[in-house]
Amino acid sequence: MTVRIAAATENDVPIILKLITDLATYEKLPHVVTEAVLRDSLFRKRAAETFIAYADGEPAAYAMFFQTFSTFLGVPGMYLEDIFVEPRFRRLGIGRMLLTHLAGIAVERGYGRLEWAVLDWNEPAINFYKALGAVPLDDVTIFRLTGESLRKLGDGS
Repeated sequence: MTVRIAAATENDVPIILKLITDLATYEKLPHVVTEAVLRDSLFRKRAAETFIAYADGEPAAYAMFFQTFSTFLGVPGMYLEDIFVEPRFRRLGIGRMLLTHLAGIAVERGYGRLEWAVLDWNEPAINFYKALGAVPLDDVTIFRLTGESLRKLGDGS
């Protein structure tokens, strides 16, 4: 099997949407993103970067990330929003290849860290990340504002 990792282009939006849909199904989460929103966010606003791994020419996995900043390190970092390998391509090293590729980008750009979140129930992913040397942060709780709560706070209500 030949694996190729490539930066996504605007023409890849349908592939990215399919991989996001498959990830949402795997994680039992709803998704509402459309091709138009992805196209605008990724290729007009440049809010995130996406890489697609192809196995023998077939889309097998993707990783999407964006730049963060650490006030304590004083340098940018990389936040991995998503990494997903299609089930039939798992255990072939593709996830590791994608993470290795991203780590290389982080080092090349002078980023001080590569961070991501994983669902607590996803033991296979947790074990995989630990085997790579990643360390879970037990002293951090992620908070989120969305929808009406975000709007209300933004409006000052």
